[in-house]
Order: sequence, then structure tokens, then C-alpha cells
Amino acid sequence: MMTLPNILTLSRIGLIPVFMVLFYLQPNYLEGTPLPWINNSLVAIFILISLTDFFDGLLARRLNQISELGTFLDPVADKLMVCVALILLTDYYATWFVTIPSVIIISRELLVSALREWMAEVGKRAHIAVSWIGKTKTFMQMLAILFLLYHQPLFTLSKDDIYYAGLALLFAATALTLWSGFNYLIAGLKTFDS
Repeated sequence: MMTLPNILTLSRIGLIPVFMVLFYLQPNYLEGTPLPWINNSLVAIFILISLTDFFDGLLARRLNQISELGTFLDPVADKLMVCVALILLTDYYATWFVTIPSVIIISRELLVSALREWMAEVGKRAHIAVSWIGKTKTFMQMLAILFLLYHQPLFTLSKDDIYYAGLALLFAATALTLWSGFNYLIAGLKTFDS
């Protein structure tokens, strides 16, 4: 069912390869003159992807176009973008400050995806609906990734200030990731007894 929300979700998935190419065209991956326009384009693509994440759900509810395809694709697109960005950032920074939170976040995403699939099989998917913690976690992850992607000064903030703000947001997102993952796991384990 090709509704506007589904087209937005599919465009988000389609922009991931563009995001990856721009990521590897950044100055740290090339010799020669720095190309700040590449970093600006990379950040703009990530912002666009993040905005489509917000608008596809909003439009689906407002236009009453919630579909099974959209319900399936939306979380897949979210997880693809977050996991791809975190893997690329782990490669770029090559430090445990980024690697350990990234591994925790990606592991949680895989665990919750598997749990949702199993719960859907046993007909108890509603027991693990998205909570406000999960939504806050996603927002914090996107913001952390955005800061870690931006390799230039911004207003009065230096490049280092932006990096440290990104790290702080990443650690906050990791804490929310563990909290929401624990809640999902408890909800899932309760269904084993029923």
C-alpha cells in the first residue's frame, strides 16, 4: 500500500546508502583539501532522515493511513539508520567512548526486534508497545549521532565542544536504551508464564 507515510519511510531507507557514501567522502577518509560541504551534506541527510521518521508516523495517524506495511517498515527504518550511523561512527572515532555505547545500543535493538517478532508469533505484540521511554531514547540517539557527525565549529561552540556534547548525549541515550530494553525484556518474560 503506497501511501504518503510509506513513501516517506521507504525514502528514509533509500537515503541510507547516500548517507554512507557521504560519510566515507569526509576529509578524514580522503587525503588533500578538507571538504566541509561534504560534512554539511551528511548532516543535512541525517536531519532529513530523522524528520521523515517523525513525519511518517504523524501523517499516518492524521491521514488515517496506518498500514501493516508502515507498521513493519517504520521500526525497521529507524533501526537501520541508527545501527548504520553508530557502526560508521565507531569506525570514525575508534575509541571505547563511542564503541561501547554503540555496541549496547545495537545489541538492545536486535534483542527488542527479536522479542517483538516472537511476541507477534504468540499473539501478544500489544504487550510490548512503544513507550515514552522508547521514544525519548530514539530522540536522544538521533541527537547524539547528529552531534557526533558534525565535525565543525557551530556558533560559539568549538569542534571539541560539539564532540563532547555528542558523547554526553550518547551516554544518556545508552542509559535510556538499557532502561527501555529492560522494560521490554520484563514484559516479554511475563508472557512465558501465561
